[in-house]
Amino acid sequence: MKISSILKGRTKTKLLVLSFVGFGMFSMSTTYDKYFEIAKNIEIFTNLYKEINTYYVDDVDPAKLMRTGIDAMLESLDPYTNYISEAEMAGFRLQITGKYGGIGASIRKQGDYVVVTEPYENFPAHKAGLQAGDKIVAINGKSAKGKDSKEISEVLRGAPGDEVKITIERPGESSSRNVTLEREEVRIPNVPYSGMVDDKTAYITLTTFSEKAGEHVADALEELKKDHDVQSVILDLRGNGGGLLREAINVSNVFVPKNEEIVTTRGKIKDWDKKFKTLNKPVDEEIPLVVLIDNSSASASEIVSGVIQDLDRGILIGQKSYGKGLVQNTRDVGFNSKVKLTTAKYYIPSGRCIQSVSYKDGKAVENIDSLRATFQTRGGRTVYDGGGVTPDINLTDGDLGKITQALLRNDLIFDYATEFKQKNSTIAAANQFSLTDDDYREFEQFVTSKELKYETSSERALRELEEKAKKEKYFDAVETDLANAKKRIAEDKKNDLYKYKDEVADILEREIVSRYYFQQGRIEFGLAKDAEIKEAIKLFADEARYKDLLTKK
Repeated sequence: MKISSILKGRTKTKLLVLSFVGFGMFSMSTTYDKYFEIAKNIEIFTNLYKEINTYYVDDVDPAKLMRTGIDAMLESLDPYTNYISEAEMAGFRLQITGKYGGIGASIRKQGDYVVVTEPYENFPAHKAGLQAGDKIVAINGKSAKGKDSKEISEVLRGAPGDEVKITIERPGESSSRNVTLEREEVRIPNVPYSGMVDDKTAYITLTTFSEKAGEHVADALEELKKDHDVQSVILDLRGNGGGLLREAINVSNVFVPKNEEIVTTRGKIKDWDKKFKTLNKPVDEEIPLVVLIDNSSASASEIVSGVIQDLDRGILIGQKSYGKGLVQNTRDVGFNSKVKLTTAKYYIPSGRCIQSVSYKDGKAVENIDSLRATFQTRGGRTVYDGGGVTPDINLTDGDLGKITQALLRNDLIFDYATEFKQKNSTIAAANQFSLTDDDYREFEQFVTSKELKYETSSERALRELEEKAKKEKYFDAVETDLANAKKRIAEDKKNDLYKYKDEVADILEREIVSRYYFQQGRIEFGLAKDAEIKEAIKLFADEARYKDLLTKK
């Protein structure tokens, strides 16, 4: 070998070593700079807090001030990264386990007070006689005026066996009532209803992916198969905002084989990247399957529906899902509190991630449809990433009429259902109930007495036109026409309750049914009128179309 070649080789080696040393020094320098910035800013934050606490003109609440800073910091990341204080841990556990210690009722703010919207059947609130519409005016002798639902929930929750005394005001009664309730462990079922929608079709609704969701779906299907000639299944994930990742895998496993890869997660820390497979024998991997989704189906719901689509295991019906492809984990941060933070994205069998938005400075940046990548299902159908799960059969979920929106926004449907329950001790079975013409006329009179005000799209357009005409000095030319148009619309609006009777009556009937038969009754009532369920039954009856949808490229 020539000496010049040897020298060249040695020179290259030295340069290579120096480059690695330089890179290492740069890396160490970068890491040092990062930790220096962290330490510096923590010290600035601490000093700033001390100065405010010492010199600010008014007294400050240390916990409230610090919480404001924590929340603002996390809000700059994404909506799913949150601080969970010790006081909020009960609510967090409810999301995970579906159970908590309390009175068993849903509540919401209405005016100055929080009202009961639904007592859960056979739990303390129901057993003590609380009803939807009851206003909570005091708890343990302390006024509840001005408190929001979160504050009231925290007070009502507690250890099973402990008592809580509440004072309620019931519409139609002149005096308040004092009620003492003994808290229990409240379990909110993640499968609130399962049954047959016809002689051959099983229906299972899953409302959350809390603990044992997969087991409960499996049990429901096995029970229905034992008692009926089940030849097809509808799994309803509409409105299901997700939950535990492992339960998404378990629910998928009800319909797909053991050892099937369901989801992979990838994040900053590569050691945390994982692949998740099904672990159990399925209940039925052959039965025709429809999964119902809508734009509120998110996270774990999208994993299940996406898996069913990617593996060509069934048909999705409804509207495009929410588009949450992010994974959260919790980390302890001391004093019985946690931070729930986004640590990874998840990818379903085709390789796609359905996350619909990116986050920059805490603000959502929509993924552009034209930039969405294409993927293939196992059978070769084209699917897309980055924008939720698109159903195989899309049924438009039409917007409610303005009057219907106004009735809901002003709680008039809720309030009339409360009044109806007081006047009627019983109604027909949940799946047979309907309002009579006389009932609907009573509802119309109730609404009229409340002087409901709302603006239609037509009225808004006229108002905007009037503002522009005035600005551009054309108002004198169109004043008479605008006045006549507004008058005619105002007159015609008087018939809105009948123009939109079908949708108003449907919502009102559901609300009334829930007062007598609770959540299960509300679901039973809705099954017969449900457009997506009707479409699923029609699809099951057309075997050729079902197969074509699963093979269509």
